Amino acid sequence: MTDGFGLWLRLLDGGHALFDLMAAGGVVMWGLAGLCVLFWTLVFERFWFMRRVFPRWVRERRRAWQQLLAEEAGSWQRAVRSAWLAQARQQLAGPLRLGKTLVALYPLLGLLGTVSGMVAVFDVLAINGTGNPRAMAAGVWQATLPTLAGMVLAISGLFSLARLERDARRALERLADQLRHD
Repeated sequence: MTDGFGLWLRLLDGGHALFDLMAAGGVVMWGLAGLCVLFWTLVFERFWFMRRVFPRWVRERRRAWQQLLAEEAGSWQRAVRSAWLAQARQQLAGPLRLGKTLVALYPLLGLLGTVSGMVAVFDVLAINGTGNPRAMAAGVWQATLPTLAGMVLAISGLFSLARLERDARRALERLADQLRHD
């Protein structure tokens, strides 16, 4: 076996293990996976926006601000500054509301998985009685797995949102400092 082929086999094994885990958790796990993809797409978009797009926007506003300051002073300059800061706040923090909503949905979907798993356990109990612990264990596994996944996703989501909010707050503070009327 060549090294590259061995890597593909390990990746294939990992993929099978992931699909087995998703199947064991029931249909709710696929919902959690979909929300996870949506959330991390949003997070990466926000990091890209703050590193690439927003700095260009700030440079344009700084140039325009210098031109405004070169003109005659007036109260309208303060209004322009306030409008630009409000616009920057909306650009930086607005999309994070969706991220907060998704993070709040993770544990709720996990609890939905718990309920559906417990229904499966009660189904086994109703059909087989308490004499089949293996069938009951599968239902308990299906009940606990989505809850665990929902909590792990929520915790990682909270950390990433906290970082994005901190970066947005700092970027807004830097912009406010750069648009001062000295």
